[in-house]
Amino acid sequence: MKKTILILSAIFVASFSFAQMPDKFVKAMGANIARIDTAKTAQDWIDITAAFERIAEAEKNQWLPYYYVALGNVMSGTMSLGDNMYGNNMDKTDPKADAAEKALNKAISLSKETSETWVVKKMIISLRMLGDVMSRAMSAMPEATAALDNAKKLDANNPRIYILEGQDKYYTPEQYGGSKDEAKVLFEKAQKLFETFKPETSIHPNWGKNQIGYFLSLYK
Repeated sequence: MKKTILILSAIFVASFSFAQMPDKFVKAMGANIARIDTAKTAQDWIDITAAFERIAEAEKNQWLPYYYVALGNVMSGTMSLGDNMYGNNMDKTDPKADAAEKALNKAISLSKETSETWVVKKMIISLRMLGDVMSRAMSAMPEATAALDNAKKLDANNPRIYILEGQDKYYTPEQYGGSKDEAKVLFEKAQKLFETFKPETSIHPNWGKNQIGYFLSLYK
């Protein structure tokens, strides 16, 4: 009975939260979120981010647009590097990381720390590290691990956590703890979690399935 009450309470809170969102806002967010799954280039993400920035400007009390602005800046910053992931990229990474951090802090100030905000915080840390891997990795890696640990404490069933862990394992050389076999296990775990994962509303974070599909295809 207690478990049933808790489930019903969670459904009520989610429904109430969704009801507080203006229809125009929800439609604008939904249309832009749909573009995330088809984004393939840095410019795609720049365009998506600009759209979320316009929504944030119109709906200053909603945290989700700022969350997606943060995500978009990280993604466009990462994709802008191309194959040059280990050179001096600070001129590309740092402005994007700064913009992402500012937007994420705004999102948190309007809501609270969640598993999803810690996931993006980890992504920001990783983007800064890519600005100069040789000089930043030693300090960035523990920070990134701590961010994902915090994400797990708030929701260990968030599939995006394990996508990021899988990516780290996949791209890290074996002599430094990387493992493509271990990465595959993490991607498969994320894929399994997506089978039961339910975002709070249709405009809450639900991205990542495409990334899993891409990485698992590399094993075929």
